[in-house]
Amino acid sequence: MGDRSLSKTRRLALMAVLTAIALGIFMLEAQLPSPVPIPGVKLGLANIITLTAMLILGRREAGVILLLRIVMGAMFAGSPSTLIFSAMGGVFAYLCMCLLTRFIPEERLWATSAVSAVAHNAGQLLASILVLRTPGLLVYAPVLAVSGVITGVFTGVAAKYLVRALRRLRL
Repeated sequence: MGDRSLSKTRRLALMAVLTAIALGIFMLEAQLPSPVPIPGVKLGLANIITLTAMLILGRREAGVILLLRIVMGAMFAGSPSTLIFSAMGGVFAYLCMCLLTRFIPEERLWATSAVSAVAHNAGQLLASILVLRTPGLLVYAPVLAVSGVITGVFTGVAAKYLVRALRRLRL
């Protein structure tokens, strides 16, 4: 999946840069008001970096970047509950990305991203239901699914162009 031709040092440096960018995007997005007045709906722009890392570096490296972004994001911009929700959503999305990048061509990265965004929202919704012990939160599922598709398509298209640009730079 990822380009194994990069030296170990260059791979590690690229992972560090992508982690910092993902964390910066996450922190910036945490400061923005929600685009709609429904809990849990956000753009998920840091997922551009996760998808890009998966295609440029590989699944394992993308998982490390995602994990570091989740942990540091919770430390800097959140709380223990932020960690729970981000981790559950992140794991669901990451597993979808790992599976779908094997079967869906890179040209359709938007589709992989859309499904992964819906999975992310499902993971966060499940975490909310488990933490709050309120199954009634499922009423948000349709809105979260629609918003996941919309934002996922956007992040997938952005990731596709970022991957192309990085490959032209031979990264």
